[in-house]
Amino acid sequence: MKSWIDIKPDSDFSLENIPFGIGVIPGSGTCICTRIGDTIVDLSGLASLGYFDYLGLKISDFEKTVLNEFIAKGKKTACRIRTIIQECFTDGYCDETEVLLIRERALHNASEVSMLMPLQVGDYTDFYSSMEHATNVGMMFRDPANALLPNWKHIPVGYHGRASSILVSGAEVHRPKGQIKPVNSDLPVFSATTQLDFELETAFVIGKENQLGDSISLAEAEDYIFGMVLFNDLSARDIQSWEYVPLGPFLSKNFASVISPWVVTLDALEPFRCSGPEQKPEVLPYLTFEGDRNFDFKLEVLIKPENTPEVSVCKSNFKYIYWNMSQQLAHHTVNGCNMRVGDLCGSGTISGPDPGSYGSMLELTWKGTKPIILPDGTERKFINDHDTIIMRGFGEKDGLRVGFGEAVVGILPAKDGVKS
Repeated sequence: MKSWIDIKPDSDFSLENIPFGIGVIPGSGTCICTRIGDTIVDLSGLASLGYFDYLGLKISDFEKTVLNEFIAKGKKTACRIRTIIQECFTDGYCDETEVLLIRERALHNASEVSMLMPLQVGDYTDFYSSMEHATNVGMMFRDPANALLPNWKHIPVGYHGRASSILVSGAEVHRPKGQIKPVNSDLPVFSATTQLDFELETAFVIGKENQLGDSISLAEAEDYIFGMVLFNDLSARDIQSWEYVPLGPFLSKNFASVISPWVVTLDALEPFRCSGPEQKPEVLPYLTFEGDRNFDFKLEVLIKPENTPEVSVCKSNFKYIYWNMSQQLAHHTVNGCNMRVGDLCGSGTISGPDPGSYGSMLELTWKGTKPIILPDGTERKFINDHDTIIMRGFGEKDGLRVGFGEAVVGILPAKDGVKS
């Protein structure tokens, strides 16, 4: 699609994307927005011009501080809104008078708009669905010959995380503290983590609710998935290794996770649909599916030390995920668990088959034994104070690009005040 708005060829926000987010418009207030190129579109401004009248939507429907109510209107409504927006901004669709009104009422430079947390997340589940990641971790911490636990290829393994500490891109997070058991010590000590890590993930957003006691079948799972975001599940590996037996991560994960501000719809990602890894042994019937349920989009992590340029440390791809989103959701609800609009489900760390595609510092440096040397001469076994972690993701095919933007988080030193 060719737009009358300037869109650079490498922009994540093509006219085919039309994601949804929450922005603070200078001199106006908080509203639901989309982005085209480097332009933020205030949807309440478009509504004031009557573009959504035939859908029965008013200006107030877009004057929101989170997307939950908007998402609850359904994927069909969101699809129609995206179509209207695409038509409005297609070159030649609007006359000069309309273009001037849209510019006046609805358009803002992206640099002038502050993006907020787009969702009120009631519940958050993190899966463990990359076979490469699970194998690498199993080799490091267990028997390399039996890296995957016996259940891993039979169920999409997951755990319930902490929703209150999910933050939007641009946040700063203090280094967490907790109990750590040093090597060659019988007793733990209290300390700030020395093994702060990122986890390269995506998350899908629940867009439709099921009743308590009802399961979501795999065939209908995508009807319940509104869209996706980038997701950085920050982790404290030394705290994690001490606490995770017998019930899994706790303090090592609940201090912060960071998402990108734009929710990209499954409709926008449709051109990048692909097959996933072959699943052997055969899964149980409720996890079987037809067609392609994975998506081919590139993922990257960069580290920016203080006062120095950013450095790419990982390039992976969502297509490597072993358990797809539909399987994750079908398994999550097979026992009757009820999902609510705005809930997030993390993919788990997405690692690829080669070392450069590993989705965490734990793997990239192989538990700190193979440090990454940065251009300024410093090394990283894990993340340092004052580092900034940048995650990016986009699909690209036949000249079409649809992306997520960035999920960015800065790391601050641990806070004082808690004694050992």
